Amino acid sequence: MGADRVAVVTGAGSGLGRAISQALGGDGWSVVLTGRREEPLRRTAGSLPDGGATSMVVPADVGSPESVQALFSEVGRRYGRLDLLVNNAGTFGPSASPADVTYEEWRSTVDVNLTGSFLCAQAAFRMMRDQRPQGGRIINNGSLSAHTPRPNSIAYTATKHAITGLTKSLSLDGRRYGIACGQIDIGNAATEMTAAMSAGVPQADGSIAVEPTTDADHVARAVLYMAGLPLEANVLSMTVMATAMPFVGRG
Repeated sequence: MGADRVAVVTGAGSGLGRAISQALGGDGWSVVLTGRREEPLRRTAGSLPDGGATSMVVPADVGSPESVQALFSEVGRRYGRLDLLVNNAGTFGPSASPADVTYEEWRSTVDVNLTGSFLCAQAAFRMMRDQRPQGGRIINNGSLSAHTPRPNSIAYTATKHAITGLTKSLSLDGRRYGIACGQIDIGNAATEMTAAMSAGVPQADGSIAVEPTTDADHVARAVLYMAGLPLEANVLSMTVMATAMPFVGRG
């Protein structure tokens, strides 16, 4: 299909967002790179195979309805349609006991991880419903925390459980419009956000242990596979994780 495929990737300035954008760009997608800071987005654009010539940088705050509306209005103005949204922007939030998490920390985590994903999905859903030909795909970045928590991660874990509900509702409500929605749950992809894994992170038994990681490019290729399916097929849920990380079983 070539460059007529248009994708929006949130949190595209670093880590998984950059790797996913590079994979999509390498497959001929026009990628709308969005995140809060313009400079990292420009660096991602420059790393795309065509130097970002067919793509676009649009700084936006996914937690702001006005900012999200402006983002998708710009997508419509430039490309006239949208084929893929990758809801990747997220934050770990506070690492603290439930007794010590402040309201501001809780709200900030929910605003980015859950409200931001909803606002972007809502705007994408509207575009995909109204465009001709109709339809498109939304891929939500979940987490292994969508299945089971780490210690001291109540805000992050709650939002990632909520992402699963968001994914299923979008998948159900999108059927009549040809909109597919899936979720990729990621464990220990090596990015700036997971750098602490190499120094050791808290375990459920109270110990500190170094955990293995896996290359972010494996996640990007998984997203590329999901994105490349025809709209009559969908990966509702996929898990990509470091094989030996303490998730399955008892550690």
